[in-house]
Order: sequence, then C-alpha cells, then structure tokens
Amino acid sequence: MTKVQRNAATELYPVPAVVVSCVDAQGRPNLITLAWVGTVCSEPPMLSIAVRPGRYSHALIKEAQEFVVNLPRADQVQAVDVCGTVSGRDGDKFAAAGLTPEPAAHVKAPLVKEFPVNLECRVRQTLSLGSHDLFLGEIVCVHADEEVLDKAGGLALERLKPLAYVNGAYCAVGGIVGAYGFSRK
Repeated sequence: MTKVQRNAATELYPVPAVVVSCVDAQGRPNLITLAWVGTVCSEPPMLSIAVRPGRYSHALIKEAQEFVVNLPRADQVQAVDVCGTVSGRDGDKFAAAGLTPEPAAHVKAPLVKEFPVNLECRVRQTLSLGSHDLFLGEIVCVHADEEVLDKAGGLALERLKPLAYVNGAYCAVGGIVGAYGFSRK
C-alpha cells in the first residue's frame, strides 16, 4: 500500500455527532451541533467540546459555565443537522428541530428529551486554541433512557445506534468488532 502525504488537517474519524444544549442569562435554551467532542478524563469524568468563538452558543456556554451534551441516535440525524445549520440568534432551535427541552438535575441548561443519553457538564477550564475554544466540562450527571441500557446498566451499542461525523457526512456507527482486552484472551 502506498501512502500519500497530505497537508495537515482534521482527519481523525469518526467523531461523535452530538447536540449541546446551553442557556442564556434569561433562561432561554439553545442548541448547537458539534463533532469536535471527546472524553478527556476518567476521574473526575470529563469531556471536551470545541466551539468557534463566533457561534451564538459559545457566548452562552462561556457565560453560564455549563452545558449538556446530548447523544442522538442515527435515525435522529435530521434534527441534529437542523441544530447545526440554523442559528439560535434567529429563533428557537428546539422548535425548528422538533425537539423538547427537559429540565436537567444539576445545571440550568436543559436536556433534549428525545435523545437517549444526556451528559450534564460544568466548565472546569477553557482553552483558546485558534479557530476554536475548548471547553473542558466535568460530567456531573448522566441520564440514559432505559431502552439503551444492557442488563448490567451500561450503554448497549446495538440499542443506542449512535451517530458519527466523518469528513462532512453523518454516519451510523456499526456493530461491535471486539471488546477491550479480547486480544489477550
């Protein structure tokens, strides 16, 4: 196989396609679709979201210092796309996407009721990186629909049917091909 050298670019794939909810000072909720999202720490549980400073949600997250990462199923891709292509400055994204805000347990930002997993987060640190600011959020509560859990209470991939983002396209995540440590057995 011959490798071709290319210019530096964001070629890490797939990445999760998520919808982040946030709230303004008056309590009005907003949504933003993000793909630059990842786990960064186990104890305490933390994740990162990268948001362009020019985006409406950036100012809301920066001011409130909290947000919710909502994990959609692949069949909810249209709502995810609406949340990424309509500005919250122009109206209610929940209504535009046909989604329902639901009160969170620990933060002011709402959960998205229709999405099966919601991660409530408080901002621990913000890093300005260039085109994006990285918000490091401590996960303070996880909500999961019972239908996406396995018998042990963990997330069941085949029930969750997660959505990923690859090079400008949304993709459904396929089946499990191995489990951690299977190669050592």
